This record gives sequence, C-alpha cells and structure tokens, in this order.
Amino acid sequence: MLQLPPQDAGHWLAALAINALLIALAQRAPLLTPAGWVHAGILGTILWGSLGWRGWLAVVAYLALGSLVTRLGFRRKQDQGLAEARGGRRGPENVWGSALVGSGLALLLPLLGEDWRPLLLLGFAASFAAKLADTFGSEIGKRWGRHTVLITCLRPVPAGTEGAVSLEGTAASLLGGALMAAVMLGCGVISGAGSWLLVSGVALVATLLESLIGATLQRRWAWLTNEIVNGLQTLLAALLAMLLAPPLDSLLTGLGGAQVG
Repeated sequence: MLQLPPQDAGHWLAALAINALLIALAQRAPLLTPAGWVHAGILGTILWGSLGWRGWLAVVAYLALGSLVTRLGFRRKQDQGLAEARGGRRGPENVWGSALVGSGLALLLPLLGEDWRPLLLLGFAASFAAKLADTFGSEIGKRWGRHTVLITCLRPVPAGTEGAVSLEGTAASLLGGALMAAVMLGCGVISGAGSWLLVSGVALVATLLESLIGATLQRRWAWLTNEIVNGLQTLLAALLAMLLAPPLDSLLTGLGGAQVG
C-alpha cells in the first residue's frame, strides 16, 4: 500500500518546485495548451504533496496514455470532423474534468487517517481508470467503430454522437480501464488482484453510465458540458469502487481469494 509522505511545509514547497521545473521542461510537448500546462503544474503539486512521487507518476502515466491514444488515427478523425480540438491539446477544463475528483480524494488522504486510506486510494485509482477507459473508448470507437449505436435504444447513429457506443469502443474502454488499473497497481496506489479487478470493472461501468448520461441528460441540458460529464463519470467510478470494496472484500475473504485494498 502507498505510504503517504510527511505533510509539512518543506515537502509541499519541494513538490511545487519539482513540478514547476518539470512543467518548464515539458511544456513544448504537444499535450496541453499553455494554460493547460499551468493547471497541470497545480495538479501535479497537489498529487506529489498528498501522495508522493508514486501517486504523481501514476497520473503522469494516465496523461501520457490518454494523449497517445488521442493521436491514433488523428488525421482520419480530423478529416471526419471527429478529432479533438486544438490538435488534441488539453486545456484547463480538460485537466480538471479528468482530475478534480482524484485530486480531491488525494487531499483528503492526509486528513482522514489510516482507516480511510485503502478506500480513498481505491476511489482515486478508479477515477483515473474510468477516465482513461472513456478516452480509449471514445478515440478508438470514433476511428474504428464499425456499427455505432445509441446506448439507450441501440439505434444506429453517426460516430461521435453523444451517448454512442460500439463493440470496438467498448472493448477499448475495457482495455483502457484495465491498463490504468495495472499502472495504479504497479505504482503501489492499490494492491492485489482483487483491487485490480474492482477498479477495472468499475471503470467500464462508469464509462457506460457516462454514455447513458450523454444520450439523455446532456442532450437536454446545454450547461451539462463534456467536462462536467467527465467529472460526473470519475465521481461515479470513485463512489462505486469505495462502496463495492467492503462487500467484495468479505466475499473474497470467505472464498480464500485475493483481498481488495
């Protein structure tokens, strides 16, 4: 299990300095807008300060994997009008739409004590796994999805429609969530096969719920932007992981299997 760093002024100042230096070196990479890099530095400081370098590294891996899958087939998606704006560069709204829930959980970790640590870390991992699942499903589904249907009624719709799903995109979502869960496992944010399975499964469920929101509520309410929906998706994933962990842990313990957390 991830060990939290000391919560003192020196540690937080070091976190700020390290992230400022890294952002200054990395900002020429075509991943974020200039404002996006500033907000990524704020996020990085929160993560390093709250979780240490391992939690920070897990989210850097999330950013790299998400940016990589966005570039797959980018020219074709651009020709079809389905590519992300700004050449795939993310802005502040994308940073916080993806990471607000996770950063909030990270800030709670030093405050709530040891008893809450396993659940909060599961929620943290699930929030980013769900967002990477969504990114994989959306980007691969838009480019390679053969039969795109609306999740509510399975009526064929054009690729890129809010609430649209495809077999290819759903399989990619499963892969993206499982991959991010593996990153969290490798970085020590979560531990054990049970945690990996829970985070992977919750990521897929939250992604399908996000498509359901897109097909229903987002079509009716103009204020429900993609960034807000992303935040709702990550919140659903975190809550589901934290709610399901205790009963799943009891079940696995009874069966003599791998525990969650």
